[in-house]
Amino acid sequence: MKEVKVNDDVIFGNNRPFVLIAGPCVIEEEDRVLRIAEKIKAITERLGIPYVFKSSYDKANRSSIESFRGPGLESGLEILKKVKDEFGLPVISDVHTVEQAKSAAEVLDIMQIPAFLSRQTDLLVAAGETDKVINVKKGQFLAPWDIDQVVAKIESTGNEKILLTERGVSFGYNNLVVDMRSLPRMKKTGYPVVFDATHSVQLPGGAGDSSAGEREYVPYLTRAAVGAGIDAIFMEVHDEPEVALCDGPNMVPLDELEELLIKAKAIDEIVKEN
Repeated sequence: MKEVKVNDDVIFGNNRPFVLIAGPCVIEEEDRVLRIAEKIKAITERLGIPYVFKSSYDKANRSSIESFRGPGLESGLEILKKVKDEFGLPVISDVHTVEQAKSAAEVLDIMQIPAFLSRQTDLLVAAGETDKVINVKKGQFLAPWDIDQVVAKIESTGNEKILLTERGVSFGYNNLVVDMRSLPRMKKTGYPVVFDATHSVQLPGGAGDSSAGEREYVPYLTRAAVGAGIDAIFMEVHDEPEVALCDGPNMVPLDELEELLIKAKAIDEIVKEN
């Protein structure tokens, strides 16, 4: 398997300990973002877990026209740069258009392709051409083997710094299900595989004008995915999910994160014999 290196502290793949990608779903106020980043960094440093901060400057795919989307590209990137400068953390955020790719690459260490855009050829190529690490969320409508063509599009740019994320597949209306067979199948691409533990329990559009979620199942799916040998855990975390402006029902409460990671790390060490 190819290793994907962000920096000396964050390296994905080749039977290494899992990397945590975590933060609030969307950038809300700057103070909250910085506070959450600082607290998650402290937790991961105590546990010895490599960490990448995640938050979206724009959530373009929302259920309602009234839904909060975030501060936008320019303001959002400024806040993510503060996270990098103040805490020394690599950062990841969603890129939605070809035009965003170049500007986002000036700040982001990992560029994320949202699930619903995972087949958009022009976007994948533009992201690949930045030579940044690219994390593709596998679409809820894709089979695991469909990701092979997604990988080929990015590789066509000469960029082989690719991460592939499983976030569940559509199962009837307003529901997702995770097929754990998807994880080893996606690894056959030769690239590190990430498991999105919080979007996998999302109920898309389940609340009518917003998505619902079942966060109580996050620990179970996390342990199962770590047991399957994944290379990273993607997890949205908030200090007060009940008042979060996006995806609150499936985000992990910050005060529950450490216990969840302790158990995940123990499983990871057994599986990988680290």
